[in-house]
Amino acid sequence: MFGITSFGAYIPLYRLSRDLMARAWGRGSLKGERSVANSDEDSLTMAVEAATDCIRELDRDGIDGLYLATTTAPYREKMSAGLAATALDLRRDILTADFTNSLRAGTGALRAAMDAVQAGSASHVLVAASDCRLAHPRSDQEQWFGDGAAALTLGREKVVASVEATLSINNEITDVWRNDGDRFVRMGEGRFILTHGFTAVMEEIIAGILKRSGRKPSQITKLLVSPPDERSHLQVVKKLGFNPETQIQDTLLSSVGHCGAAHPLMLLVSALEGARPGDILLLTSYGDGADAFLLEVQEEVGSLPTGRGIRKHLANRMALSSYEKFLSFKGVLETAPGEPFRLFPSASAYWRDQRSILRCHGSRCRQCGKAIFPVQRICFHCRSKDDYDEVRYSDQVGRVFSFTRDQLAGRSDDPVVVQTVFDMNDGARFYLMMTDCDPAEARVGLPVELTFRRIHEGADFHNYFWKCRPLRDGGS
Repeated sequence: MFGITSFGAYIPLYRLSRDLMARAWGRGSLKGERSVANSDEDSLTMAVEAATDCIRELDRDGIDGLYLATTTAPYREKMSAGLAATALDLRRDILTADFTNSLRAGTGALRAAMDAVQAGSASHVLVAASDCRLAHPRSDQEQWFGDGAAALTLGREKVVASVEATLSINNEITDVWRNDGDRFVRMGEGRFILTHGFTAVMEEIIAGILKRSGRKPSQITKLLVSPPDERSHLQVVKKLGFNPETQIQDTLLSSVGHCGAAHPLMLLVSALEGARPGDILLLTSYGDGADAFLLEVQEEVGSLPTGRGIRKHLANRMALSSYEKFLSFKGVLETAPGEPFRLFPSASAYWRDQRSILRCHGSRCRQCGKAIFPVQRICFHCRSKDDYDEVRYSDQVGRVFSFTRDQLAGRSDDPVVVQTVFDMNDGARFYLMMTDCDPAEARVGLPVELTFRRIHEGADFHNYFWKCRPLRDGGS
């Protein structure tokens, strides 16, 4: 047996009401809200978050590969999966690969991971999918799109959902696309997209995988569809004999929005969170054709440690105050420039210190036990040299020791930065910026966790590092 062995997800803290978006343009609202990545987040950082949620209780040394899927990679030419694998503190001798350029990139990576495990070239593969797509201001897609990520591991042991059947269909159609220089997603004419794209291909792929597996619609517990809107899929599922009231998984469009290549895997995580042994899940994905997967939930689903997944991330939210702030976070609207960072990034220094910068390693002295971040060759407590063990802190929780609300350090659209000193349980002390917080709620003793974020742009490359944020599980 092979299949999914663990799962996780990430939804940014911020949500923007679609009523606010509609009011800004004097147009109709599509109702509900969408998720919005913070100004220091992108597809890479969200993929790291989802993957961390997925492998929180796993042995990271047992992961043989990382496949990362996104249509909005931070680099045009540089592997995102390799950078994510380093931030996740995975082994160096693993396979890393990027999947991109299609809304099916997430399920394409999932299929490749399944094939690798089934063929025996890898025993445990981590798949992460993430997207932050931009739509033209005032368009329906601007309201429908959302930001999010999901991650799954594939293996042969402790399988929570086994793979029963798969099917893929290629359909060459220019319905959703971006040219090389485009910032915003382009869309074809609505009736053409639905008639010859989504509707036709979904009917074909769902009917095809049911025939291949010998299943009837009534045997499917949940059908997972990522539609372009709230209604387009209903005609398809009714025609094929599904009950929209009981068999269709919540599309997440009203609460999160369509998260691009990540959306099918986010739906799968959401379904697995509420699944019972014996449930049959039919996962579909659309984009230049379609993918379909028939999965059977196993007994192991009940013993899997609970992560944050979709449910807890939905419950932890903060309203974005204005549509203008959304535009600023997305880089569409330029606010008044502030004092520039007086930093001089170095690619060689970034590479040399990646154990601390990216892997979030500190050192613990073997002589006196003093824990220090970042890694220090000389212990400042007992002065011993090169006698330490490295410690990963990215998955640990600390408490605020001291903080300052800096009114001048932030962006013009988000000016207050909470400069934070916090201690880990072993005494390691960190000095980092706090993100995803209301500055007024910062306090001494606040439980915080580490989060991988984009710090600034410099030397023509993206600079990533760690920040802290209030613990999102309600632990504060």
